[in-house]
Amino acid sequence: MKKNVPFPTTTRTSLWALCVVLVTGVAAMDARQAFAQEDRFSAGGYFRVMARPDFDGGWSKLGLWNLSGRLLNEDPWAALELKLDLMRPTPGTKEVWTSLHAKIEGGSVQGADIFNGSLGAFALTQLYVKAGNVLLEDVSWQLGTLHYYYGDLGLYDMRPAEIFFDTVGVSATYSHPYVDVLVGVGDAGYFLRRENYATIWSFGGAVRLRPIDGLELGLGGQFYYEPSAEGNRNAPHHTPLPESVTYEDFVRGRVVETYRREEMGGASIDQVATMFPKPQPEDATSFKAVAYLGFGKLGPLRWNNLFANYLRKHPRNLVREDFLGRTFNIYVKNWTDERFEINLGNEMQLAVIPGWLDVVWGALLGFHFDNDNEIAPSEEDRMIWSTVLRAQVYLSDTVHFLTETSYAQEKSKNGNLWRAGVASIFESSNGSSDLDGIEFGDLDLRKTWQLKTGFVINPGGMGIFSRPSLRLLYGLQHSNMHNAFGNSFVESLDQSNEFFTIEQLSSLKDRNWHQIISIEAEAWF
Repeated sequence: MKKNVPFPTTTRTSLWALCVVLVTGVAAMDARQAFAQEDRFSAGGYFRVMARPDFDGGWSKLGLWNLSGRLLNEDPWAALELKLDLMRPTPGTKEVWTSLHAKIEGGSVQGADIFNGSLGAFALTQLYVKAGNVLLEDVSWQLGTLHYYYGDLGLYDMRPAEIFFDTVGVSATYSHPYVDVLVGVGDAGYFLRRENYATIWSFGGAVRLRPIDGLELGLGGQFYYEPSAEGNRNAPHHTPLPESVTYEDFVRGRVVETYRREEMGGASIDQVATMFPKPQPEDATSFKAVAYLGFGKLGPLRWNNLFANYLRKHPRNLVREDFLGRTFNIYVKNWTDERFEINLGNEMQLAVIPGWLDVVWGALLGFHFDNDNEIAPSEEDRMIWSTVLRAQVYLSDTVHFLTETSYAQEKSKNGNLWRAGVASIFESSNGSSDLDGIEFGDLDLRKTWQLKTGFVINPGGMGIFSRPSLRLLYGLQHSNMHNAFGNSFVESLDQSNEFFTIEQLSSLKDRNWHQIISIEAEAWF
């Protein structure tokens, strides 16, 4: 029987050295793998958060929407874009490559808005895989969400020239130093119909030209086709009603009442339910055409973006009416398929005094019309325009002074859509009471002026769109509309009775001015 004999000192030293080498080697391999994994992954995004004490009883926004410019009219927002390279190409080769992309975004931060940071205010808006040089060189394939746009109208936080935001499918893009060509096809049914999903084919394409340095041009379009499907309650239908039932009955919500009175002589509700016309299946179509012109690098003009779109909105499917204890489904494809929009937007960036003063000027023009609707005021039947001018003075590389002013008009084509004052709760139709509620208030033209001014700290240096940006701003608005900002003021007689006596109500003043203070941070990363 052999006894355990200890290793010689030199042997023990060699074993310890070997262990150290092995451990170091494994650690180095893990580190290299970790670095490789890290190199494959990238993330970027955007956020804005603000505190806006509102001493006029509003909801911490200067106006009602971005027609007067994004600044002080927006909610909190956060977006995170993720990218993972699954197969990385070797630079200068035509090797196959592929990557995975995701975008999560939403508009809520705890303590900054009514949702208090709820994750229900966020969504996975983009998820797709891209692959290049598969089957065709210089062609990248995209499978998943297909959003494509030419650029941003930054002062308004809008993208007038975009397609496929609502589409999940497949696209192919040919890329060249002078031209990009995109074609795509997919389904937009879930975006447009939500829980009432029906297949809506979406297909189209876009071309972007770069003929010379400092000039870009783009044209694109998207077409929607929703096929009929007999017996599918979510597919497009129209209820074939007689001429005695008009569009006005649809607007007022009395289609069944008029049909019963005019066509059935006041028959019982059971008879009406039995004889009410059955919906007829029909195909539905819509479209969107977009255009873009970008140019710059001309003296003080850094860049100018001009966007345009022309679109026909997709028709609605059905509305429900309750009448004498019964619910009727009324399919309204033929009453909602003539809604069109034309929108133009321009933004110009100028270095007026380099290193001292930059200016951005934007303008927006929109014609929205509904050929089916000739009687009811609506935000789908109006003309809008606005202009926004922002100037930024550089007191130092990082401390700047910002001033922005804007003016906007919204014209309702079919009558009064807004209230001019406290007494408007009693008035519409040129001062007469409209008990059926087609009109709202006594204004068919809303005019809004805004001023925003204050100090900006840009750690990244000069530039109106340099980020991150820390701002202390004061905002002032005047509108001919009463309470032209989000608020919780009383809007009906029963609410007024809770707060005021008749004498107090008659002495209330119109509220046309609004002011807020904003402490906010905004960054891209």
